[in-house]
Amino acid sequence: MQEHQVLHDKIQQILPMAAFNRWLDLKLVSATPGEVTLQLPWREEFGQYSGFLHAGILGALIDTACGFAAITQTDRVLASQYTVRCLRPAVAETFVIRGWVVKPGRQQVFAAAEIYALGDEQRKLFASGDAMLVPVTA
Repeated sequence: MQEHQVLHDKIQQILPMAAFNRWLDLKLVSATPGEVTLQLPWREEFGQYSGFLHAGILGALIDTACGFAAITQTDRVLASQYTVRCLRPAVAETFVIRGWVVKPGRQQVFAAAEIYALGDEQRKLFASGDAMLVPVTA
C-alpha cells in the first residue's frame, strides 16, 4: 500500500511540470506499479468540427498515460513511437485514460492505453493505443 502512495506522489509531482498537462487540467486518479489512471474533464476547446474530442488530444492522452505508466517502473522516459486507434466518436463529460506497461526493459519500455467515459461500466472504448518509450538519464 505504501508503494502505491509513493508512486502516486511521484506521478502527481511530475504531471503539472508540463504546461500542456496543466492546460488540459489532466488529473491523476491512481498509480500502481506499471499502471496509471488519469481523468480529463471535457472542455469545448478540445472539440473537433463535429464536437467530438479531437484525435490530437486522444493521441496526447495515450502518449501521456503510456509515459506515466512507464515511469512507475523506471525514471524518465521519452516516447520514440506511439500509435492511436480512434474507435468511435469520443463524447463524455469526463474521460478516463488508463495506461499500463506491457513489457518493461532497460532500453525500451512497451506500454498501452485506452480511453473511455467515466461511469461507463462496459468500457466502450473511444480510442486505444500503445507506445514504445526509451528510458533517459539527464
